[in-house]
Amino acid sequence: MYSEKVMDHFMHPRNVGEIENADGIGEVGNAKCGDIMKVYLTIEDDIIVDVKFKTFGCAAAIATSSMATELVKGKHIDEALTITNKAVAQALDGLPPIKMHCSALAEQAIKAAIEDYLQKSND
Repeated sequence: MYSEKVMDHFMHPRNVGEIENADGIGEVGNAKCGDIMKVYLTIEDDIIVDVKFKTFGCAAAIATSSMATELVKGKHIDEALTITNKAVAQALDGLPPIKMHCSALAEQAIKAAIEDYLQKSND
């Protein structure tokens, strides 16, 4: 059902945790399936220098959160904003169709954290 990469990111998720005084925080959830993702960013000169996440959810939710953080770390925020749920799923060697919503949540959480950063830096 799940690829080896999905299982690896589920069993050994990267970038788990919180960042105190994060520059951007994004939290998204899907009440239908119960998955909740929270992403924390540290940003310097519009580059994501650190990223952490906390996810409550299924294996796919945890794996997509982990992969999404790996995909944006070190990237300029403009580049990070272009990462799609399909890119997250492809990086994991695919997801079952019924679990594609997890990659969509990961994309939304990253974008929400960047939007939070942009709002804070414009205040």
